[in-house]
Amino acid sequence: MEQRRFGNTELTTSPIGFGTWEMSGTMYGEIDATAAGRAVGAAIDHGITLFDTAAVYGPFHSERLLAKALGARRREVTLVTKVCERLNDDETLDWRDRIGPRDGSYEHTIRAAEGCLQRLATDVIDLLLIHHRDFDTPIAETIGALERLRADGKIRYYGVSNHDVPMLEECRQAGRIATNQLPFNLFDRRVEPEILPWCAANGVGFMSYGTLGFGLLTGAFSADTSFGADDWRSEGSAFGLPLFEAAPFRDRLRVGARLADLAAEHGRTLAQLAIAWVLDHAPVTVALVGMRNEHELRDNVGAAGWQLTDEIRAQVDRIFAAERVPTYAGTPVTVRPDQQILFQGED
Repeated sequence: MEQRRFGNTELTTSPIGFGTWEMSGTMYGEIDATAAGRAVGAAIDHGITLFDTAAVYGPFHSERLLAKALGARRREVTLVTKVCERLNDDETLDWRDRIGPRDGSYEHTIRAAEGCLQRLATDVIDLLLIHHRDFDTPIAETIGALERLRADGKIRYYGVSNHDVPMLEECRQAGRIATNQLPFNLFDRRVEPEILPWCAANGVGFMSYGTLGFGLLTGAFSADTSFGADDWRSEGSAFGLPLFEAAPFRDRLRVGARLADLAAEHGRTLAQLAIAWVLDHAPVTVALVGMRNEHELRDNVGAAGWQLTDEIRAQVDRIFAAERVPTYAGTPVTVRPDQQILFQGED
């Protein structure tokens, strides 16, 4: 598998990354931990070298499960995790009650990173991200903590997640971030007008999450699909967009079926088309994809190296136009302080 560089850094990884939000065990529906663990090892065998997790996934469960699955192969991969919220380790509580307010203070950032090191059973984190902005703490203070962690050899690089352009500008003035991470997929193109150009112009990498539309671009759903209370998609909104509300959900399933037919014409799957489409955008360093088992892994890695033609891209856009399903390509990302992880965007 090809390697891509994070902006102007020396950090290089596979363009397809293994996302582990699904391995939280509490936020993304049920998962077979044993099958997920096997998928981690198989992913490395297939050339995937980046694994992305976060302290809040679980909380803590995803980091611990990933550490166990990686085992002695930790040194073969680039390990990414994220800190921000104050978290409670009491597993008798509902996960929603275990997630406290954001805290980007110097002391909390140091303490949270050290917790990640312990749970991930590693002496260094390759890339540590600020998961969400703490608007009550100057970004220079948070980045000061990241610089200290780097100077102490506890992290190699640092970056951010869920940051819009004004926030990225503040980060650029305070330090040197390696990447930004935001939702980007065929159904959500809000990063196109401002975020991707900014990253390209400033030598900053970009990581997409929700690459498969949080499952909408896998072919796994039907109009009868429902999500349990332990699945965040049951709330209907996906980072400010109504992707899982009843009518929009059905609209996107219809588009997905047509996209699957298009992919099949080229001997590919819907998931492979979705991943290749994201990676077709030059500023994108890594497309993160959740892989709960080896079957999903094999499907996802099949996207590697597929260069979409102008005609395929045009056919994709014609499908969206014909079905009158919005992509939000003209709506820039704007992060609002009054929301936890949502972005502006109207259907």
